[in-house]
Amino acid sequence: MSRAQISKSALNVLYGLKKAGYQACLVGGGVRDLLVGIEPKDFDIATDASPEEVRSVFRNSRLIGRRFRLAHVRFGREIIEVATFRAAHDKAQSAGQALVEDDRILRDNVFGDRDEDAQRRDFTVNALYYDIADFSIIDYFGGYEDVEKKQIRMIGEPYQRYREDPVRLLRAVRLAAKLHFSIEAETAEPIAELGPLLDDVPRARLFDELLKLFQSGHAVRSYALLQEHDLLHHLLLWPEQVEAVDQQLVDLALADSDERLKSGKSIAPFFTFAALLWPIRQEIFAQERPNNEDTYALHNLASHRAVSDQQHLLPIPKRIIQPLLETWSLQDRFERRIGKKPYKLLHHPRFRAAYDFLLLRARAASAAGIEPELAELAQWWTDFQHTDNDTRDAMTRPRSKPKRRRSPKKQSEA
Repeated sequence: MSRAQISKSALNVLYGLKKAGYQACLVGGGVRDLLVGIEPKDFDIATDASPEEVRSVFRNSRLIGRRFRLAHVRFGREIIEVATFRAAHDKAQSAGQALVEDDRILRDNVFGDRDEDAQRRDFTVNALYYDIADFSIIDYFGGYEDVEKKQIRMIGEPYQRYREDPVRLLRAVRLAAKLHFSIEAETAEPIAELGPLLDDVPRARLFDELLKLFQSGHAVRSYALLQEHDLLHHLLLWPEQVEAVDQQLVDLALADSDERLKSGKSIAPFFTFAALLWPIRQEIFAQERPNNEDTYALHNLASHRAVSDQQHLLPIPKRIIQPLLETWSLQDRFERRIGKKPYKLLHHPRFRAAYDFLLLRARAASAAGIEPELAELAQWWTDFQHTDNDTRDAMTRPRSKPKRRRSPKKQSEA
C-alpha cells in the first residue's frame, strides 16, 4: 500500500493522532479495498484515543452514536470516521458501556487495545490495520491470505457472530458481491438457517443495508446471492412462482443500475424498488383479474396492495413509495394515445421515469418472447417525444372509421 492511495483528509487524521501521542490505524474496508485494487469510498480510522480525546485533538469533529460512540472529523464534504479500539463486553465496568439481549449487541462502548479490537471485528478481510507509525499492515486472522484467496471468512464461530448482529448475514452477501469473492463454507452454512433473525432488526437499519445491496454497483450479484442463501424473502415480497417476463424485468433493471453507476451516472432508489416489487404487483393483478372487469381500477388496486403488503414485511420510506406508485400508475396511461391526453402525460413530472419503466417492460417482454404490442407502444412514445408538432397532431388524431359502402338498390323489373 502507498500513502498516495489514502485520502489527504484521512492522512491528516492519522498524523494528527500520532502527533498527539495516540495509536492510529487505517482499518477495515479502506485497507481491504486498497489491497483488492478498489478505490475506497470511505476511510475509517481506529485509535486508542477515547471519543472525547479525539474531539479535543480535532476541532472540526463531533461525537455521534449511542449504541456505538465514535467521532466524525469533517473536511469540507468528506467525513473521516474515528472509532476507539473496542474490547469484549465482559470487561465493561458499567451497564452504560455494554448491553446484550438475546445474543444481540445493543450497546457497544467498552474500550480496549488494538489486539482486543481485532477480536471483535466480523470478517477477516475487515480486520486488517495499516499502522501510520511504521507503514505496516497488521493481520491478526489471515485476512491478507483471504484477500488473495478471494473469500469472505468469519472471525470466530459463525453461528454466534451472526446472532450477535444479524445484519452480518447481509454484510457477508454484500462483501462477496462487491469484491467478487466467495463466502467460505463454514461462514456460509448458517446464513439461510439464521435468516429469520433479520425479522427483529430495526427496520431503518435493515433498509439502509438493502440500499447498499442494490444501489452500490453490484446489484445483480447481490440479488443472486440473496436468492442463493434464501434471504430475499426476509426483505422483499416475492411470488412463489415468478413469471418469466417479470424475472426478466428485474434482471434488466438491476443490470442497468449497475451499468449506470459504473459509468458515473446516478440511479433513483424508487426506480429500483419499482422493478423489485413489480413481480408481486403483477401476481396480485393476476389473482384479482377474474373478480374485476375495470382494468384501470385493477391496476390501482394491485399497486397499492403490493406496497401495503411490502410495508408489513419491511417498510420503505414514503419518499420512495410515492414516486414508485406514480411510475406504476402512469403505465396504464401510456395506452391512451388519442386527443390531448398524450400531451398532458408528456409534461407529467414523473414522465421520464415512467417512460424508462415502459421501455424496461418492453425489453423484458421481448426477451420472454411475449406481448409484442409493448414494443410497439414503447416505440410510439419514443417517436412522439422526438418529432414535430404536426406529426404529433397526426399521431394523436382519432382514426376515422371507414365508411360502409351501400349496396346499390335493386331496380324493380319493368
